[in-house]
Amino acid sequence: MDEHAKDDARRLAASDRFLERARRAVVVRGPSPACVGTAAALTLEAASEDALADWNLGAWRGRTLDEVHRERPGDVLAWLTDPTAIPHGGESLEQLHDRVSAWLDSIVGHPGRVIAVTPPALIRAAVVHVLSAPIHSFWRVDVDPLSITRLSGRERRWTLNLR
Repeated sequence: MDEHAKDDARRLAASDRFLERARRAVVVRGPSPACVGTAAALTLEAASEDALADWNLGAWRGRTLDEVHRERPGDVLAWLTDPTAIPHGGESLEQLHDRVSAWLDSIVGHPGRVIAVTPPALIRAAVVHVLSAPIHSFWRVDVDPLSITRLSGRERRWTLNLR
């Protein structure tokens, strides 16, 4: 996390509304260094949650899509069009979606708020799940760094709250 991002996180953490919500919430984070750093910059005491691990992109991890496409355009096309494809040897989009959906369903009915510090891919998968959208919709959701996505869940029904 660069200094600009840390400053943005500190500003967010200092906002009254954020502080009030965080004080009354259970806070969890993905195990990645980015999630650890973000939670720390937000001054959140967050428990690590394995289900919030970043999307396992196997051999493609740390590479840009353009780099991979230059070497293996067919594999990239398969990955972008078939949610079960795993040309990188990691986790398919379908597996990611199922993992995130299972975690969300496990916290429905939790008394109080849960704040989750997660990688963007998990937010994208969560939005697809909450909206009961086709899995290909994942590719149409953008998530900015340090954005807040509010989801409300009751009786295995979710609502996306945009503010």
